[in-house]
Amino acid sequence: MTTRIETRFAALQAEGRPALVTFIMAGDPDGETTLAVLNALPAAGADLIELGMPFSDPMADGPAIQRAGLRALQGGETLARTLETVRAFREGDAATPIILMGYFNPVYIYGVERFVADAKSAGVDGLIVVDLPPEMDDELCLPAVRGGLNFVRLATPTTDEKRLPAVLKNTSGFVYYVSINGITGSAAPDASAVSAAVQRIKGQTSLPVCVGFGVRTAEQARAIGRHADGVVVGSALVAALEAAVEGGTPAMVEAVTSLVRELADGLSECKLAAA
Repeated sequence: MTTRIETRFAALQAEGRPALVTFIMAGDPDGETTLAVLNALPAAGADLIELGMPFSDPMADGPAIQRAGLRALQGGETLARTLETVRAFREGDAATPIILMGYFNPVYIYGVERFVADAKSAGVDGLIVVDLPPEMDDELCLPAVRGGLNFVRLATPTTDEKRLPAVLKNTSGFVYYVSINGITGSAAPDASAVSAAVQRIKGQTSLPVCVGFGVRTAEQARAIGRHADGVVVGSALVAALEAAVEGGTPAMVEAVTSLVRELADGLSECKLAAA
């Protein structure tokens, strides 16, 4: 069965343009705001949405996303609430792919089989779980795939030719290339290095390759989008929301969507290069 992620990338390939993949944290600063932002993202230009599952020890995340997760947890966000937010989003949007991104601990506590079933029922399309290496595919990756979810794996600048086949083995939906060595939002990616890395990965898989970690501006998105099937932006959106928090939900929605529109406009110029 074809997933929404696969359907969306096929459509984007036909259009000849890279995807804009956006990340926000579930429950930041509350569920109402999360749902409002989710509902507004597709019209602003988001092609796929990553929704963070807040966790108390986010080892791969930089300060902006760490603070977002803390705000969410302090506001009472749980994995069950996150799934209900996805379910509510699906009432008005049956097409935009939703990928839950985070760490294994909340899923383990929830129960893997129950989580996979509930996530699929809520309308989740894929998972990115950054602390589960390929050697632990039996824990969640394979149950997720059997349950109809894509399992998106991360490759990094240190993923060498010997390691890459293991990373790609059970990956589906797309490959997420981490463009820098370090945590989210900590540095800007180098477009030439990213281009070489994407081509190296594409030599071993037919999956789309999306690039994230460190992309903050339309100019950076455009530079990366010339070489990749998609560009992932997270920390910049989370920081924009944080800066507008005192204005309430409407201000936070506008802060995020205005940046998404800028990023989408930047990527639109990549059409001929990506075709």
